[in-house]
Amino acid sequence: MSKITINIDGKEIQTQEGEYILNAARANNIFIPAICYLTRCSPTLACRLCLVEADGKQVYACNAKSKDGMNIATVTENIVKERRAIMEVYDVNHPLQCGVCDQSGECELQNYTLEMGVDQQHYAIKDVNRKDKDWGHIHYNPGLCIVCERCVTACKDMIGDNALKTVARGADAIEAEFKESMPKDAYAMWNKLNKSLIGLTSGEEMLDCTSCGECAAVCPVGALVDTHFIYSSNAWELKQIPATCGHCSAGCQISYDVKHTSIDNTEEKIYRVMNEWNYVSLCGAGRYGFDYQNKVESKDEKAFARAIEAFKKADTIAFTSTITNEEAYILQKLKEKFGYKLVNKEAKAFANFLNEYSSISGTTLYGYDLEATHNANFVISVGTAIKSDNPNARYALNNSMSVNKGAGLYFHPVKDPVVEGLGKTIMTMYHAPLQEEVVLYLILDLFADKTKLPSDISEYLASFHSKKTVTIEEIIKEEITEIVKVMKKNEESGEEEEVEEEKKKIVPKKITKEVEVDDNALLKILGADDKFMEDLEKNLAKKDSFVLIAGPDLYTHPNAKNLARLLALVEKYSALELVMIPNLTNTLGVSLICDLDDDRGSYTIGYNTKGDFTLSALGDGDLDMPAINQQEGTLTSINKRVNPTNRAIGYNGYVLNDIANALGLESEFTIDYTSKLPASKGFKSEAFDDLPNHYDNDGTEHRGYLLENLRLETNGDESVDRFKDEKLEGSLIYLANPVRQFTPFTYKCTNLDEVSGIYMSEEFLSKSEFSEGDIVRVKSNNAEVVANIVSDNKISGDIVLLPTFDSKLNSEALFSGYRFAIASIEKV
Repeated sequence: MSKITINIDGKEIQTQEGEYILNAARANNIFIPAICYLTRCSPTLACRLCLVEADGKQVYACNAKSKDGMNIATVTENIVKERRAIMEVYDVNHPLQCGVCDQSGECELQNYTLEMGVDQQHYAIKDVNRKDKDWGHIHYNPGLCIVCERCVTACKDMIGDNALKTVARGADAIEAEFKESMPKDAYAMWNKLNKSLIGLTSGEEMLDCTSCGECAAVCPVGALVDTHFIYSSNAWELKQIPATCGHCSAGCQISYDVKHTSIDNTEEKIYRVMNEWNYVSLCGAGRYGFDYQNKVESKDEKAFARAIEAFKKADTIAFTSTITNEEAYILQKLKEKFGYKLVNKEAKAFANFLNEYSSISGTTLYGYDLEATHNANFVISVGTAIKSDNPNARYALNNSMSVNKGAGLYFHPVKDPVVEGLGKTIMTMYHAPLQEEVVLYLILDLFADKTKLPSDISEYLASFHSKKTVTIEEIIKEEITEIVKVMKKNEESGEEEEVEEEKKKIVPKKITKEVEVDDNALLKILGADDKFMEDLEKNLAKKDSFVLIAGPDLYTHPNAKNLARLLALVEKYSALELVMIPNLTNTLGVSLICDLDDDRGSYTIGYNTKGDFTLSALGDGDLDMPAINQQEGTLTSINKRVNPTNRAIGYNGYVLNDIANALGLESEFTIDYTSKLPASKGFKSEAFDDLPNHYDNDGTEHRGYLLENLRLETNGDESVDRFKDEKLEGSLIYLANPVRQFTPFTYKCTNLDEVSGIYMSEEFLSKSEFSEGDIVRVKSNNAEVVANIVSDNKISGDIVLLPTFDSKLNSEALFSGYRFAIASIEKV
């Protein structure tokens, strides 16, 4: 889109052609009131407050698009009357309970009532009985609801759950005289408001969704509130601590809302997590998984002394990626000083994958991110259980389809009803495990410019294509069907001449003896149905922005090296931009900062993982460490952004930097290392206290900084191995977590109530001998695990999920690196 100039209230501003007037105004700090509109979502025109006059015509700023030279007035005599009347209507029958309302102090109804100068009421109508609803993790008070529909819009356009809708209110009709006496838009808004409330799409009593809480976050009043937060605090009492979510690799912006625990206890407590919902959406773990801090009353000097002795005799430090960049840097400096092995298997696999990818791409990092994915209109997902590996990747996929009229293609072995529910334009292909190479070859075949691909790869792809002959009889049947369709369509409108013209076009084709149709063997290997190509062509129509999301299934695949090279070829020779999902919170940062080893030595220090001596932020080790919500530092996200995070809860114990200082590194604070992160890996020499953490009104992100994607020399070798037609068959298990769980830190949180166990779909349970709650033994070639069965309606099919969030379950022992395995399952 091209840049244009428009004039708002006498101020000339630059914006994109076709941008909504409301967004253009916000980006230039021009105030236009609006309650119902959410950035990144479709306009609903529910509130009508954003009335403006554009080139002399009254329009809605949330829905009217900017045109070059447009002249806009945000305030006229009529608009002022409309806005005041709209706010009066919103206040009709609204309970006067602001003093005890959870939204008081940050309520948009309060704000706009005052902004519009509403000091008396001209409208009234008999109220209806509106009882509170307990929907599980969300509490709905319909008496407070103004039916702005932001919750419905966010759930549909951002999250993709489609769990909410408007339902009938059951109110009396508005008296006819108001239609004549009221301002036009105020009456139209009231007429709609008076007919509606918010209800559940499922028709059930409880929400059946992925429990992200975004609906409550966007609610402008106190109608939707997180159940755990009801009547727990006034908004003005809470201190907001800007931070970065510490659970998955999305690196979402959050703020911890903190105050004292009680009148008798001055210790600070996190009451809730908030987010800049116009620009970033949270999953349930980010919103509700906030109380995972490690409570330590004082420094244990004896345990610290034992830790120093352990470091002196250790030859290995094993750790997870739930640490900050600064801690990773400390571990690397300790390795350089003392020669420790650094062992982190998931980060090592990701580092190896990136290195192999770089050998063809010529860059240290993949080229795209989730922010840009939101703006694409065709997204492919490969090698990831996208809804649980990185929920924001799913949100980006959904948003690209719902708002950009896009389409998606989802490749994975595990059937996913959540992904299937994203819309009519999502195509799913459930292939067998180990067939990820075939998938990438198919993507190359479908999207790459074969004239630019290395010739041996083009020839290999061509070998999967053959021509099949269609007989005259088949042609005639198809053409007659087509003629009948045309005739019915045109004869209904009386266009007989067009019928004859269509016949002339079609009938001569009957004399053709043979027609060659392309037959793609790659599709057959993957088990695609006959309509796949037809549906794909339809979904690709008018698409011009393409993204490929690749995930953790690929990094530990037996042929991970080849997969990395194939991804680089797809990115280089097709229009598809590439995003990779790092496994855990800071996998990308760790893989860049640390020189990682494959195996442990004879004596291991474990950091958030078991060792001969264990440092743990989970409170289960030999020396306590702080959790991420108790630290200052930075985390590197999937968007290749180095984001700052701050301490929300106090910590009175030792930190890793204390150990490093005792061993001779000498730095007063852990964040002193922020500016020393390796520039050779794309980090910048910026002090922690100089890192920003906010968004502009136009959505521009100012959080930390972007890693530099460094250019690398390549040797020109773009060879890839031909795939072996291998697949895992039998009783399959998959190493993945349910929605809202990522690590033992999320498992520790009070408001995340997912149960540990072996997750099976309702479909699988219905046709098996098992029932929810049964104790079963899962046995692979490597190990066995005994646990109870958990029924999960967010998966379908026969593949069983083994989670990692409960470390006591030790699910990883069943697998040989790759996330899929064959196992037997029997009742105990």
